[in-house]
Amino acid sequence: MEQQLQGRVWVVGDSVTTDAMYPGFAMKLPPEQAAKHVFYELRPGWTEQVAPGEIVVAGRNFGLGSSRPVATLFRYLGVRALVAEEFNSLFLRNCINFGLPALTAPGVTGAFTDGDTARLHLTEGWCENTRTGVRLAAEPLPAFVLDILEAGGLLPKLAKEGYLPAAEGVR
Repeated sequence: MEQQLQGRVWVVGDSVTTDAMYPGFAMKLPPEQAAKHVFYELRPGWTEQVAPGEIVVAGRNFGLGSSRPVATLFRYLGVRALVAEEFNSLFLRNCINFGLPALTAPGVTGAFTDGDTARLHLTEGWCENTRTGVRLAAEPLPAFVLDILEAGGLLPKLAKEGYLPAAEGVR
């Protein structure tokens, strides 16, 4: 797993729910089609604008609500990582379990605007706006989380280690 990531930024605010990221009607669709509806009401048209390798920056309590597998949809869209001032704990764990890097960096929404480029270091624990040079401290990801991310998520890691049949570990 790359420990340093870079990508164009999309900024969303505080208390963005999993319902806002993964609307109820989309839950009946295959994940690759459901991904086209991420932020459906919050940012209409966003899925046509986001490109692989980009980063979502969010405010406080990002991902509150039900345990919808939103990280899978972000991965289908090619989102490289999430950075938030604060994650809902269940959402954060779902991101890791589905192989999506998620870094907590207080003050991050004030440091970025849409279109800026972020550089993140997952183990050193920082997030930098390459346009302004502002660098924020972030919570570094521990080695066991990096191992899960490197494997592509928890199920692929468990399959790789022989705890699950290979077919169960593949998405």
